[in-house]
Amino acid sequence: MRQKKLKFVSREMLFEQGVYEHVPKINLDKPIHMEIGSGKGQFICTLAKDNPNIQFIAVEMNMSVCYRILEKKINMHLDNLIIILANIETLFEEFPRHAVDRIYLNFSDPWPKARHHKRRLTYPRFIKNYLAMLKNDGLLQFRTDHLDFFNDSLEYLEPFFKKMNIDRNLKESNYMTEYEEKKRKFGPIYQVIAEVNND
Repeated sequence: MRQKKLKFVSREMLFEQGVYEHVPKINLDKPIHMEIGSGKGQFICTLAKDNPNIQFIAVEMNMSVCYRILEKKINMHLDNLIIILANIETLFEEFPRHAVDRIYLNFSDPWPKARHHKRRLTYPRFIKNYLAMLKNDGLLQFRTDHLDFFNDSLEYLEPFFKKMNIDRNLKESNYMTEYEEKKRKFGPIYQVIAEVNND
């Protein structure tokens, strides 16, 4: 779902409210879960509310959408949620190596045209960077409603992960994005949870 541009939102306003543009100092004594492309934040904010002992990181590059995450963080009093306004590609070198327990990719842009496949967040060039961030027993969770994107992503992931739990008709849960709630009425939701191959 596309977020209408909020004219009153600026980078300066977001940063004044505690949103980051770079990776801040992270408490490495706690488990770290990160969602890349957090949208309006329903998924990660609900997880953060229910799991106060986990440090959550929401990465989103759209200012208006980022503001919606910030609203939820404030209203839900989520001290365990860090919001970063940035393109994930600019942050790879900043994350501590092998510190993240789980990465979530929810309903990323499928980039259906073949010439654009390298932009997909599940493409091998991205996976290599995720592996540098994930712990040796870390997990990557990918969810989409786009079947071709899902099947291609399984092929991208297989060489890098030792185990993949694949679900081609994911049941509803308490942790869904706004987009997932809308799309469920039109067809199945696909998910894979991949475990890092540390051999």
